[in-house]
Amino acid sequence: MELPLVVGVDGSDGSLTALDWAVDEAARRKLPLRIVYASLWERYEGSVPTFGSERPVDEVMTERIVASAEQRARKRAPDVKVHSVVMPEDAVTALVRESREAAALVTGSSGRGALKGLLLGSVGLSVAGRAHCPVVVVRGEERNVQGKCGRVVFGAGDPNESAAAARFAFREADARGCEVRAVRAWRCAEQQPADRTGVAGDTAYAHEERASAFLADMLDRLQSDHPEVTVECVTAEGPAHKVLLDQSADADLLVLGSARRQGHFGLQLGRVSHTALHHSVCPVAVVPHA
Repeated sequence: MELPLVVGVDGSDGSLTALDWAVDEAARRKLPLRIVYASLWERYEGSVPTFGSERPVDEVMTERIVASAEQRARKRAPDVKVHSVVMPEDAVTALVRESREAAALVTGSSGRGALKGLLLGSVGLSVAGRAHCPVVVVRGEERNVQGKCGRVVFGAGDPNESAAAARFAFREADARGCEVRAVRAWRCAEQQPADRTGVAGDTAYAHEERASAFLADMLDRLQSDHPEVTVECVTAEGPAHKVLLDQSADADLLVLGSARRQGHFGLQLGRVSHTALHHSVCPVAVVPHA
């Protein structure tokens, strides 16, 4: 049975943007869509005696949010199979569990409880760090969210972390009919001093050559598997998180690989993924290496 695309909703503007993005993604990839609303109200139902006949406010609100989300999804893409579910638990626990049987999981960049000025809600960050499938956090400018750039950017990092992300990027580009821009950042701590002829050493050139060879080796197989996808390789000197943020300005999706530090508390994503999730100009997909 085909795994669904899962999207978390909570009635906020951010989750509605994520819902629209997920509906379009499900239509492109011909996947069923599963809408998940996580609520704690059932845990407390009955804990305090109710003497009136009115239904709990939280229960009514939940039904309205879920019904509205389903209606919005069906109207946007009538051919997409839509199913919704309410889970009586916190959002992170519910979505991480859902990620075990999902093609990908989509969240907004902030929810109803987000503090003013917070760049990424705690739910999005926690889910991206713990999910078992690719997680897409929908954020950025309207042009990028709506897919007007015609480009998927893939950040090529450590080979062990990047292979699954590269496959995801090519599948996305294939489904969208757009190009892949594969980006490899490199650093040159210091350039070798000039020799007697006044010609500087080739340290920077060597770094760039190695970055280009790395991309060529990684992308060769994927290009043959996706012959319709145009590929542009970019090597750039500088910190990877800064290079990729610059690239996100002209992308519909930024795809990153991630090797999560299982069993550790606190930050579970690397600096590149963490920075992108907070500051990217376009939606960000974090793809676990396993």
